[in-house]
Amino acid sequence: MWSERVVPGEPEIFVAWQQGVGDRTLLAIHGGPDWDHSYLRDPLEQLDCRLLMPDLRGCGRSGRVPEEEYHPDGVMRDLVRVLDEFGVERADVLGHSYGGMVAQRFAITHPSRVRSLIVSGSSVLPVPPDAFAGWTERDEILARQEDPWQREDLSPEECVRAEAFAAVQANIWRPEAIPGYLRRLEDVRFGAEWARPFLAGTLVSPRLPDAAQRIAELGIPVLLLHGKQDMTFPVSLVEPTLKLIPHARAAVLEEAGHMAHVDEPDGYVGAVREFLASS
Repeated sequence: MWSERVVPGEPEIFVAWQQGVGDRTLLAIHGGPDWDHSYLRDPLEQLDCRLLMPDLRGCGRSGRVPEEEYHPDGVMRDLVRVLDEFGVERADVLGHSYGGMVAQRFAITHPSRVRSLIVSGSSVLPVPPDAFAGWTERDEILARQEDPWQREDLSPEECVRAEAFAAVQANIWRPEAIPGYLRRLEDVRFGAEWARPFLAGTLVSPRLPDAAQRIAELGIPVLLLHGKQDMTFPVSLVEPTLKLIPHARAAVLEEAGHMAHVDEPDGYVGAVREFLASS
């Protein structure tokens, strides 16, 4: 049963949450960043633990801030407020895509608040320019993908939404999963608050220098949860990351792309459940 809460402050942060059982709390951080949390609900809602799913500042139903305040440091403060509001001292933290980099930053900057870290459809290491060299199918898919930002008749918010729909084939590997994913996208509250500083060249990346070394030094359990067919963050970065974070483990879903939780929901939630049970 989902509940909703608005965490007071500047800005207000909207949180969808499930009570769950036991004393474990999973804080799930969405990507985009100009999406909301809703595309991640299924299958994470199948977990037994308490689940907190905030909309990042400026996203979904959370409050807006001046353009210069769309900065990862502000997001770190927001996440602390979310945990404090729910009385959570330490949480298991999952971040997907852009949210994966946010989750890493939170673990590094607030280690006392993080029990374990799940990097989902994202990467700890920077993506090299030639990471996808030779992947012809990806090249063909991206070549067919319309770029809505080239259209003058669309607002920035409409561009973000159109981009999400245009990227369906790049994000979903299994054709049979596409209809359900399209229905899921219809319910996402897209915005463009983060896109504006990005287009202006002022957006700061949440990725911290030497993230792998700094996460390794934390000594917390780490799971790299990845779709083998991910066309955004290459699966080839998983093994090098495991060498840099010796206590980390990986779960690679063979028939899944960037939205691995949509392509292989059972495998995805199973990997999360097993990791939480053993960490």
